[in-house]
Amino acid sequence: MSDFRLAPATRLDQVRYDIRGPLSLRARALEQDGVELLRLNIGNPARFDLHPPAALREAIAAHLHEIDAYGHELGLEPAREALVADAVARGIHGLDVEHVFIGNGVSELIDMSLRALLEPDDEVLLPSPDYPLWSAATRLNGGVPRYYDCPATRGHLPDAAEIEALITPRTRALVLINPNNPTGAVYPRALLLQLVALAERHGLLLLSDEIYDGITYDGAEFTPLAALAGDVPCLSFGGLSKLWRACGYRIGWLQLTGARAALRPLRDALQLLAALRLCANQMGQWAIPVALRLRGEIATLTTPGGRLHATRAALLAGVARSEFLDVVAPRGAIYAFPALRGDVLPAFDDQHFALDLLEHEHVLLVPGSGFNLAASRHLRLTLLPEPATMAEVLARLERALARHVEAATPRYAHG
Repeated sequence: MSDFRLAPATRLDQVRYDIRGPLSLRARALEQDGVELLRLNIGNPARFDLHPPAALREAIAAHLHEIDAYGHELGLEPAREALVADAVARGIHGLDVEHVFIGNGVSELIDMSLRALLEPDDEVLLPSPDYPLWSAATRLNGGVPRYYDCPATRGHLPDAAEIEALITPRTRALVLINPNNPTGAVYPRALLLQLVALAERHGLLLLSDEIYDGITYDGAEFTPLAALAGDVPCLSFGGLSKLWRACGYRIGWLQLTGARAALRPLRDALQLLAALRLCANQMGQWAIPVALRLRGEIATLTTPGGRLHATRAALLAGVARSEFLDVVAPRGAIYAFPALRGDVLPAFDDQHFALDLLEHEHVLLVPGSGFNLAASRHLRLTLLPEPATMAEVLARLERALARHVEAATPRYAHG
């Protein structure tokens, strides 16, 4: 028999995706054994009975007879025209259909953008914690992540001066995730302006992941980065998966704004990569124009009386009652990122604890270290379940932490 050499590529050695990693695999095994789990590990709305507006399905059904052929590599023109009009309505100018790309979810477009941009060992500035796809795509395309801190002590916001201190001659791009996954931070306009100025000073490409752009709470205001960037080259990412609860449609978009001459080589490289994968999902693209007309519909979930608002309130109430946890109240997105208080379990291992929580309390969360956060004392929970489920999760989490604290408390013999 031939000596097959099937070792995976070494570029995968530093790639991780704990959201669907070993803990998730263990959870599936438990469920196969009949264990009922509370899964708060992933932002998948339909799994929590939160579905797209019916009008999106109706738009797709009305065009089923038009989806049999490959389409334009940039995406359906009516969908791109709708995205341009939506951008103008949101204060973004200088965009046309030739600078809008539709992809099979934002994930594909992130990978394509970094593939088009990076040479080996080029550096990309990423938030810590980050959404791990950004780190993975950077490494898989030959780049090097350089992390800037977004600590809870600053409301999970970055500091422009700290970011600037990380820039080297190899730095190519600055990534923002706003509203933020996993922390729920929403970046103020003044901070965004500082980051635009930083990118302009150093000739950096701005990459703004805005997939949660309409999901905010308690009056938090989201500002599209491209509306502030002017001539600074900016790639903005959005899609149907979160705001419109249509993850399975696999529809994302990428908008290129800024000085046209500077963008042209990157734009042409992106078109080449888009052509190599032929086209994005034709069916889901017909939902885009209808979805954009329903931007305000998410408020039924995020304002008082809405499901996300109520579950967020249950999370905050549970943490307020906790002996062990603190949290920065999420101002956007669909996650919370609570942490152990500083005086609790100094040697805390978030991976070990998350596994113990799964095995003994049957709750699946994602440890903060899965978001490229060193020495993490955080756990990420999605806000998608019903409020009562969130309250139960917090009770089980408190019970597990109490066990760990008791086990770590020294006991002295008396004689």
